[in-house]
Amino acid sequence: MSVNAPGLLGHATIASMIKTFQQAYRFVLERKVCTVFGSKDSPYPSLWDHTDLPEEKPKAGGWSPRVVAVWDWKTRIPQTYPDKVFYGKVPGGDAALIEMQHFRRVHYPEVFQPVRELDSLARDVYEMIRLAPDYTGPLRNRAIAELGCTKSQFDTALKKLQVSLNIVRSNDPQLKNDFWLPMSEVHLDIVRV
Repeated sequence: MSVNAPGLLGHATIASMIKTFQQAYRFVLERKVCTVFGSKDSPYPSLWDHTDLPEEKPKAGGWSPRVVAVWDWKTRIPQTYPDKVFYGKVPGGDAALIEMQHFRRVHYPEVFQPVRELDSLARDVYEMIRLAPDYTGPLRNRAIAELGCTKSQFDTALKKLQVSLNIVRSNDPQLKNDFWLPMSEVHLDIVRV
């Protein structure tokens, strides 16, 4: 008999709660698609809801052990297993980890939207990334200066490019912040022209 863990959406049992990197990795492989922090409207399970680590912030300050772990896993899993796990955003904008075969066979064919079908700002930001891949901050500053957009408009365009599967975050473990590349530079075998 399994006992549901309190506060969960009925998806996990106490015995199946995640506490380690390897458990988080297996969770992604088993669930095929999982969001990082989740949202009430998401049809996918989340690492956050299935992680059994304290949520209380340390008395000395900083993030809780749960936030630290989930934040680490969302970056380190696709860096450690780039042929097994894709990191991106699903429709609705939630950050997600997707098992790679599911990404290739199901997610990409169902979700991909050509950049030419996106609004002009998203197309312009895509061109900036295509010509000179960069970190979010410098890219945002260039877009604001060259395209005359606001921070919010840029952030929306960047999210659209991720959801539509036109750009992807680099999995290079030496890069500590989000560095954006065209999807074709990372997954040429999957990309539709």
